[in-house]
Amino acid sequence: MFMLDPIPTGLVAVIGGERTGKTSLLRRLCGELPPLPGESPHPDALWLDLTLPTFDALTTQQVWDDLQARCPAWNAELQQGLLQALGLAAHLEKYIYMLSNGSRRKVALVGLLACGATVTCLDQPYAALDHASIRVVREFLEDMSDHAHRTWIVADYTADPQLSWQRVIALD
Repeated sequence: MFMLDPIPTGLVAVIGGERTGKTSLLRRLCGELPPLPGESPHPDALWLDLTLPTFDALTTQQVWDDLQARCPAWNAELQQGLLQALGLAAHLEKYIYMLSNGSRRKVALVGLLACGATVTCLDQPYAALDHASIRVVREFLEDMSDHAHRTWIVADYTADPQLSWQRVIALD
């Protein structure tokens, strides 16, 4: 069994190959899956399936409105900046089912990055993104790498060598 406690602030990588439990760990931490013995969900953690399968009937703006209603520390200014930087302004009134996989993931990433949760879990945040969008997400994460009060946990096959990680956890 693997434990994340104590969770450091700043940027944390959870790395491993296929079926090593990266996504399950994030989902347990956020209360999306039942915890293993000795674990407990974090009271202010957020994880989203970045393809937004349960949001198909909502527009991009409605997805963010829904998340904002659930996230008391939502950062509307950051949301606006990210939607511009990721080229989502033209998609505000489009339904999620109409968007490409990359655009769906960008909508979810804006929501996660703007949510204000104490612990934000990002599952393969660069998948299906264009280079410009990867650069935006990478710059945001690097800016948050040593944050004093919040944690961003990034699950992927490897830890991005361009980021300053506070901790790298290998599940292999």
